[in-house]
Amino acid sequence: MEQERSQMNPKDQWDLSTLYENDEAFEQDLARMDADTDAAAAFEGKLRDAETIAKFYQAMTALQRRMNNLLTYAMLRQSEDTRAPKAQELMAKGMNKAVLAESRCSFAEPEILALSEEKLKEIADAKELLPYRFLLQELLDEKPHVLSAEAEQLLAGFSEVLEAPKTIADSLMDADLSFDSVKDREGNERELSQANFILLEQSEDRTLRENAFRSFYKGYASHGNTLAATYSGIVKSFAAQARARHYESSRAMALAGEHIPASVYDGLVESVRRHMPSMHRYVQLRKKLLGLDELHYYDVYVPLTQGLSAQDSWSYEEAKSLVLEGLSPLGREYTDQVRKAFDDRWIDVYPNAGKRGGAFSSGTYDSNPFILMSYTGDYESVSTIAHEMGHSMHTWYSKNHQPSYYADYTLFVAEVASTVNENLLVEDLLKKTSDPTQRLFLLNQYLEGFKATVYRQTMFAEFERDAHAMAERGEALTPQALNNLYRKLIEDYFGPELVLDEEVACEWSRIPHFYRPFYVYKYATSYAAAVALSEKILKEGDQAVKPYLEFLSMGGSTYPLEELAHAGVDMTTTEPIDAALEKFDRILDEAEQCAEELKAAAAETPRQR
Repeated sequence: MEQERSQMNPKDQWDLSTLYENDEAFEQDLARMDADTDAAAAFEGKLRDAETIAKFYQAMTALQRRMNNLLTYAMLRQSEDTRAPKAQELMAKGMNKAVLAESRCSFAEPEILALSEEKLKEIADAKELLPYRFLLQELLDEKPHVLSAEAEQLLAGFSEVLEAPKTIADSLMDADLSFDSVKDREGNERELSQANFILLEQSEDRTLRENAFRSFYKGYASHGNTLAATYSGIVKSFAAQARARHYESSRAMALAGEHIPASVYDGLVESVRRHMPSMHRYVQLRKKLLGLDELHYYDVYVPLTQGLSAQDSWSYEEAKSLVLEGLSPLGREYTDQVRKAFDDRWIDVYPNAGKRGGAFSSGTYDSNPFILMSYTGDYESVSTIAHEMGHSMHTWYSKNHQPSYYADYTLFVAEVASTVNENLLVEDLLKKTSDPTQRLFLLNQYLEGFKATVYRQTMFAEFERDAHAMAERGEALTPQALNNLYRKLIEDYFGPELVLDEEVACEWSRIPHFYRPFYVYKYATSYAAAVALSEKILKEGDQAVKPYLEFLSMGGSTYPLEELAHAGVDMTTTEPIDAALEKFDRILDEAEQCAEELKAAAAETPRQR
């Protein structure tokens, strides 16, 4: 049974006081938001010259900073315990104010874009708007897709309704969905939760793995109609917005926001499909090393060897040291700030009853970043610290080098820094051991990273592309239709060596990222970019670190493909994807070699009588 949060040591919980001292301070600041909204809304009908538009941007900046603080605090409080009525109340109050503010200020874009081309050019070049030039450029890019002021206000008023399918799915998965307890091979009962599912799937006890797998997906399948309806709802709402804004498809709207050509998305899928035999080869290696006659989906997470995981666990203090050592190639400034993050309680460390599953990094311009995780002491938990700290340090560099309106980096680059950190951690640990058992364990972590982040996320990208296309053709997204689509993709990506259990077909229903349409492909492109950057950092040292830290400092001040080019990676071609998957092949070669060494050593060891 997981502990209640109130029973846990506060030093292992994040310190939200850099946002608000307590809920009362939140309520007081919430009351101030009306004045911010009034100040920004007062510019309606007046956005005709550079000076006035500059003043409006200043008013909107103040409003958005307060709104971000309020919504982030409410989200973090809700994530601590999704059952807590007070946290739900704070989120509802914050969302109500935010929806009202967005609706009242929705006049701005159509009002500015209604100006003549000549006037827009004059305004864009005005000295008063120099700090906002990139914002204006992005706005001008959107001109064909911005509606009338009345229509924009109407859409803004529906924003919370359009998000309702995601809200319902989140509540179901995080708070209401429960799972039957499961038995291990000794017959002992084990609790199953969102937080420990993957940990149980990594167990050497195959009986426990299978029982956890079947119980977990039985829980999801029992809500299949509801989850198909919520997913269909988000697909339809996204399609409706795309049609209203004159995009040719939902995907076109999603890609346009970051200036990503469709060729980047399609090139990813094509490149990964070209390298599908490598994934099938990895599945074959997994089956061989696990000594199984049949490989099932509940066998795909268990480590290929115990290796470093032979320890019961790493303490949190040990994990922090491992992460700091692994990130040392990024330089003293970087690691000193990571150390400060640990000391200043950026991280909510351990699981507790009702805590949101998974891990994330979040924060605002006025606070330090925050990391939510459920530390369990295994390698995955150590890697999660490195990963989420990558996000947090990206946020820290951005907010310390950009004004608030450019501090948020785009989703396309969001996973680069986190994956660079993961890769540096693995490379550091590989450097420190020549033992084939430990190396095979670590190489498997690398291989799992490729499997989970390049192959799996590209599979998700195909699922999204096809599911949205089905809806756009007028086909119903029933549980059976979605299950069939997902099952075929599993078959393609994992190959003939994987036994397709019935339960695997409904895995799509537990993927929260599908409620942010066309987001998941960015994990794969980010991973490829991160492979290139981490190798440059390790080979070139300071020469590569300098542009990398500059990349982290750019926030959202230019287009993401340009930011990555500054760091040294051209994602407009498939070269980084192909190069990353060629590295996957090399790692796979070494893993097979380690496996042969271990097999030979075992054959030479006299049998004990």
